[in-house]
Amino acid sequence: MCLGLPMTIVETDGVTALCEYGNEQRRISVVLLADVRAGAKVLVHIDSAVRLLDENEARLICKALDGLEASLNGQSCDRFFADLIGHEPQLPEHLR
Repeated sequence: MCLGLPMTIVETDGVTALCEYGNEQRRISVVLLADVRAGAKVLVHIDSAVRLLDENEARLICKALDGLEASLNGQSCDRFFADLIGHEPQLPEHLR
């Protein structure tokens, strides 16, 4: 399984960027994106930024990853997904 991390750009030269997620920093490629700036949230797969994220989407991905970590550690992950409990997920129109 491949997971993308929502990372925040700390600095960039337009080709690479120093990004952070939690306590981790790493240099990634940003050549697939146009007009990236410090402070932007990006989705990173295999050390390449594949798309820009808005604040809410980045927050939801972080929450899901925190829930996955809790579950892997044998802890309850309900608090990370409380907004989903009792709601039937809706498929996007193109999948109905």
